[in-house]
Amino acid sequence: MDRDLLRQSVSYHGHTLFSLLKCEQQENPDFQCIAGDLSRTVQYRKERRVENVAVQQFIARKADLLFSPSWQSSTPSVKEETEDMYAVMPPLEQFMEVPGSDRRNLFFRDIERGDVVIGRINSLREFGFFVTLICLSGGLERYIEDLEITALCPLRDVPTHGNHDDPLSYYQNGDLIQAGVKDVDRYHEKLTVSLQPSSLPSSLSHLKLGVIGVDDMPAHYSRSVAVASSTTETYEKVLKRTLGFANPSTVEFLLGKLGISETDPASLMRGLQTKNFLKEDYATSIRKKQSASWALKCVKIGVDHFKSGRHVEAMNEYNKGLEIDTNNVEALVARGALYATKGSLNKAIDDFELALESCPTHRNARKYLCQTLVERGGQVEEEEKLATAEGLYRKALALDETFEEAEEALQKLQKHIQVRQCKNIITCLRLQGLVCFTYW
Repeated sequence: MDRDLLRQSVSYHGHTLFSLLKCEQQENPDFQCIAGDLSRTVQYRKERRVENVAVQQFIARKADLLFSPSWQSSTPSVKEETEDMYAVMPPLEQFMEVPGSDRRNLFFRDIERGDVVIGRINSLREFGFFVTLICLSGGLERYIEDLEITALCPLRDVPTHGNHDDPLSYYQNGDLIQAGVKDVDRYHEKLTVSLQPSSLPSSLSHLKLGVIGVDDMPAHYSRSVAVASSTTETYEKVLKRTLGFANPSTVEFLLGKLGISETDPASLMRGLQTKNFLKEDYATSIRKKQSASWALKCVKIGVDHFKSGRHVEAMNEYNKGLEIDTNNVEALVARGALYATKGSLNKAIDDFELALESCPTHRNARKYLCQTLVERGGQVEEEEKLATAEGLYRKALALDETFEEAEEALQKLQKHIQVRQCKNIITCLRLQGLVCFTYW
């Protein structure tokens, strides 16, 4: 089970959800491994009246599915926050007129060890320095500059630079600092932060800790500042102004960022778990079967038209079938036969070859292709394109070594070529003799 996601859920819902989880997931070994950590998560949490019992019961029953990492078909991609890929928005509470006291309570309810905060140094002491927090970054996003929340960064959590005796000499009041949350005291609303890389989880290890510049601030912060200084901004206005909102690949990008497969999504219904289904049970395979069935109905109607001499209507039905199922073998063979009947041998050959690519064992496709190749070879032979004709006959024999018409046509052509070569030799010799006689 995903420890971080489950911890966030328990942190939000509190003891009630934790008790339900212990009842529903008591035989789940994954839950047993993290139950101790979850109990510490809710130990100092301020309790509130439970209003969503049905939601908590659902989470408890489905926890093994909701928090299972198996629904992630790929590793989430670690990409920098780019405004042109998706809409980076200010935190939603900025548009909801949430009182500052409630926002402060929500902040200390949701903040966890390993989260990343950004603040400004307001006081340097011998034992470390104090930071006034501005916003959160790298996961949970909050704008808290107006809440006047202060965090302590102890001296032991400030990295040393070489052999310098005082690591605090590298910092001064007003510096922007990015740090990882090391400890949270929810009851007294106190935070301890660290500049050591070990304070971050592996998913955020790419973030830089320490002094940062204004350009390093997350995109949601600059938009939060704009919203905080305006009384006319709405969520919709800000959303439509963002470049990423118009990106047609937003869904694909976000799915890739989360590691979710768009073609093989997970299900929370146990009877619909993907591992319980064969490949042919999925919509793609079923749709393919349906298309093939509809195309065959068109082919059947087309064959009836063909037998009655209505070739135009037959061609329309074959084309309709191929629009439904592009590689339908029966439709390709039937249309190829109609092309051959009308004398369009090259088009017939193309259709028969496509049919054989889709189904190499289709007898009629192979048979009709061999016949059409021989017929086309006879046409080009009459046009004195003997090499092309020979190639067509050999192609027919490569498909069916026992095809007598192709064998006979090839032998006849080879004799014709030999006779022509002999005549050419005799003509050349005669010309040479004539030249010699005239010379003497």
